Amino acid sequence: MKALSGLLQDDTAGDPTGRHPLWTGKRLVQITQELRQLDIVVSPRTVRRLLDQLGYALHANSKSLSTPHEQRDQQFQCIARQKRRFVRGSLPIISVDTKKKELVGHFKNPGRVWGQEAIPVKDHDFRSEAKGMAIPYGLYDMVANRGSVFVGTSHDTPEFAAGNVAQWWRDFGRKNYSDASQLLIFADSGGSNGARVRAWKVALQEQVADRFDLEVTVCHYPTGASKWNPSSSHYDDICNSRRKLCRKLCRIALGFVRLFDKVRDKVSDKVSGRGQNENC
Repeated sequence: MKALSGLLQDDTAGDPTGRHPLWTGKRLVQITQELRQLDIVVSPRTVRRLLDQLGYALHANSKSLSTPHEQRDQQFQCIARQKRRFVRGSLPIISVDTKKKELVGHFKNPGRVWGQEAIPVKDHDFRSEAKGMAIPYGLYDMVANRGSVFVGTSHDTPEFAAGNVAQWWRDFGRKNYSDASQLLIFADSGGSNGARVRAWKVALQEQVADRFDLEVTVCHYPTGASKWNPSSSHYDDICNSRRKLCRKLCRIALGFVRLFDKVRDKVSDKVSGRGQNENC
């Protein structure tokens, strides 16, 4: 034990007060080899057990550091009140979120499908070899329990986000909620539909509120609380486990497995230019 402690003396990190476990950057095999140079023959498993007795621990990074906002709970309460009000009035409620961008081509993606042989893909994900970039934008109708995926081909901008909301209302929303004069949108605090993105508010006003004579209410989840966004929780759990090889934009849209009753998919060819993500 003394030999092991001395061996790790110059390569130990952690809390010197002893309130938290210590750790070392050396690997078990490396420690074993250095002990053998001291004529101490042990196996890596024995070294692991000895490190545990010395207070060392094997661990990975833990996402536990955060800066909570003092009004975080008030924001969640506000979201809950708005949701109850719209539910009582049988008014439409949607949740929106931009999903992981995908390279179009023969590229590696997580997920497996039944087949007679594996699909060959490129060994590197070079964007220069892609046919394009697909930007899936998820929209979840919380009242009807139906999802839609709009796939863009240019950039993720506020105009693109608001355009997808407008297209959903034009194609589906006003048919299912013909008597509705209000619309509630749940979104994350960041991204193209962020809370401080002025262009998102302007685009919603022009493309949705004015065009369809709707009163639009947007509720943003607090920073770092995107996992509570219904769109994120419903789409990500399924899409991440069923993501397939993307060769064409239509297959990307179809690759998002049918959620709930039905998932509708659209491919947008409208070009969304950069430089529109202006903050207040």
